[in-house]
Amino acid sequence: MNEESWKLQYKQWKDLKPYQIKLIDDGPKSQSQAWFLNSMWCEWKELKRINESEISTNHFSSWTDPWEVL
Repeated sequence: MNEESWKLQYKQWKDLKPYQIKLIDDGPKSQSQAWFLNSMWCEWKELKRINESEISTNHFSSWTDPWEVL
């Protein structure tokens, strides 16, 4: 996954404030902005993990364990 794709997903998944969108689009200009951008990236990683687990849970919900049949 490239750098731009996490930014696009994060902007779609979250209701961001204008300064957050500007930071994502323009990049950090200070150390504190870099920390804040990193915290948004960490939140995106967590959201992605949750979304992927929901997808895999839904995918396997109709799956029957062959050992249960015995």
